[in-house]
Amino acid sequence: MEIVLCVTGSIAAIEAVKLARELKRHKIEIKCFMSDDACEIIHPNAMEFATDQEVTSELTGKIEHVKYAQSDLILVAPATANVISKLACKIADNPINTLLITAFGYKTPIIFVPSMHYSMYQAILENIHKLEDEGITFIKPKIEENKAKFPDINDIIFYALRETSDKSLQGKKILVSAGATYEEIDPVRGITNRSSGKMGVEIAREAFIRGAEVTMLCGRLDIQVPSIFRVVNVESTEEMQLELKNLLTKNDIFVSAAAVSDFIPEKSEQDNAYKISSENDITLHLKRAPKIINSVKKINPDIFLVGFKAEYNVSRDQLIDSASRKMKESGADIMIANDVAVKGGGFGSDKNEIIIMDENVFSVPLTSKREISQKILDKIIEKV
Repeated sequence: MEIVLCVTGSIAAIEAVKLARELKRHKIEIKCFMSDDACEIIHPNAMEFATDQEVTSELTGKIEHVKYAQSDLILVAPATANVISKLACKIADNPINTLLITAFGYKTPIIFVPSMHYSMYQAILENIHKLEDEGITFIKPKIEENKAKFPDINDIIFYALRETSDKSLQGKKILVSAGATYEEIDPVRGITNRSSGKMGVEIAREAFIRGAEVTMLCGRLDIQVPSIFRVVNVESTEEMQLELKNLLTKNDIFVSAAAVSDFIPEKSEQDNAYKISSENDITLHLKRAPKIINSVKKINPDIFLVGFKAEYNVSRDQLIDSASRKMKESGADIMIANDVAVKGGGFGSDKNEIIIMDENVFSVPLTSKREISQKILDKIIEKV
């Protein structure tokens, strides 16, 4: 895969070296074009080092604008008001805009990462909307300190991978729950579990890369959720259940990766108002929490449901039996089973060992949660 990275004269050009190196880590070949103003901010040698290729800052008899216009993706990061507005008007008066107009004619995917003063960003919104209508992708900047700032580099990577993927989930809306629910005992205490949310976030990332529109329903997480997703935050099992009633009818696929509490403390109204005294022993009464996954198909019978079943220190046969029962009870289309006691995997780890179940049983040995998310999405695409 080859991406052309166009660096223009925003101060955010200082992030271009990091961006190029991160793209290289994803095994992407990078060709860099730099504007004259960008060369005043960072030296072309820095980008040559980052990309392992000579930088283009002027067009020659090699007709670079034609040679690279049919790359897999043109990524303009950072993108100034100047380069955006000139493409909107189809003005080719410098190497980068000449490349962009040529790529536009070839229908090569183009991504802009606007970075400028906020007043300038507001002033060119009409040009941005015009280009979006023409098929150009814009990554929204972070609006801080009256500036439209360069977004997180990982977000840019996700968009680049999405634009160059097969987009096998394009047009699909996917809801992914992640993290742990928290059940309040009193205003300062509660019970929860050790779920980090890493598996759910990895599944959401992979679904986004494959073209899906992703919403995340998040409990407590130990990992940052990329800003590219719409996020709905909840705390308790009850809150999650209420949000699901609204969200399930708006999505095609639901991946229920959150670790939802099995038990809820029984509380009086007084418990809600006061902190329980620590001077005396207390007896905590727990009641069974509702099985959220069992209500999914009742709310939206047409949704494709992926459930998760975690057990602790059981045999493979016991794990499969337990997951099969949950699959039958919930009507899930796919069930992911894992033993959280497995060495090197489980809660909080970057790795896991799972079993994917539909009408067949498929084992995935201990591997990264990113690779596991890819296998789960492969199975979803196969079934959908």
